[in-house]
This record gives sequence, C-alpha cells and structure tokens, in this order.
Amino acid sequence: MWVWILFDLPVGTKAERKRATRFRNDLLDLGFEMVQFSVYLRHAWSREKAESFARQVGDCVPEAGHVQVLFFTDKQYVQSQVFRGQARPARPDEKPRQLALF
Repeated sequence: MWVWILFDLPVGTKAERKRATRFRNDLLDLGFEMVQFSVYLRHAWSREKAESFARQVGDCVPEAGHVQVLFFTDKQYVQSQVFRGQARPARPDEKPRQLALF
C-alpha cells in the first residue's frame, strides 16, 4: 500500500514559512519521499501501517493549511503513469523489496 500526502500550507509570513518547512522536514523524518514540492509518498507494508503513518502525519500538521492523505494499493499505484518531459510515460517506482533501515 502507498501513502500519499498532499498539502497546501500558508507561506506568506516568515513564521508560516518556518512552520511549512518544519512540516516538510517532519515528513522526511517519517520516511516519506518528496514527489513534488507539496506531494510526498511512502510505501507501507499493510493497511494498518499506512493508517499509522497517516496518524503520525496528522500529529505534525500545522494549525493553518490543508493536508490530505491518500491511500493506494500496490496494484493501483503500478497502473499510474508518470510523465517527465518525455513522450512516453515512465513506470512508477515499484514497491520496495525489503525494509530499509536508516
């Protein structure tokens, strides 16, 4: 299962930018990978683990802003198409074959 985090946080003031940067760093600390500036992704071994990741993200959300968590099965994720400046779609990254410890 894949967990996607999409967010829109205010960055109009220095304090808001600091909170947004902290949130992005929290996502990285939780093992998420940046796909786009406000889109992060992580693989989860099970639905329960995916929901655990979502709760952890929820604990990090700043007061202002909007954060959405999406869940995709491996089968759904493999069917997605990725375009990176080329005519043909690239295959999305496959799920990790083993647990990576940092």
